[in-house]
Amino acid sequence: QVQLAESGGGLVQAGGSLRLSCAASTRTLGNYAMGWFRQAPGTEREFVAGVSRGGGTSQYSSSVTGRFTISTDNAKATVYLLMNNLVPADTAVYYCAADPRRYFGGSDYTNYAYWGQGTQVTVSS
Repeated sequence: QVQLAESGGGLVQAGGSLRLSCAASTRTLGNYAMGWFRQAPGTEREFVAGVSRGGGTSQYSSSVTGRFTISTDNAKATVYLLMNNLVPADTAVYYCAADPRRYFGGSDYTNYAYWGQGTQVTVSS
């Protein structure tokens, strides 16, 4: 079992940037496919970005492609989500998730067995 802890959320103006971090309680982060999801009030949890075991493959939702970048630092057991050119529609609670079974977890949140507590991102217009 792995525990995940997100940080880095906050309030930012439209056009600004934030970098979210997800610290994992494991020395073998490379054994997990990782993902970032977000959920705004009254909406379903939405896939944002995912990365395969070892970080070789990444995938993004169409709404963030070209603006967000997912990356991993296995030595620090941390996954990052760099978010540039933020817009008010990006406002949500952002969750980090880990899939211990697949090479790539993809956009289906049911593939991910472990979740962090979430971090709030608010983008003002």
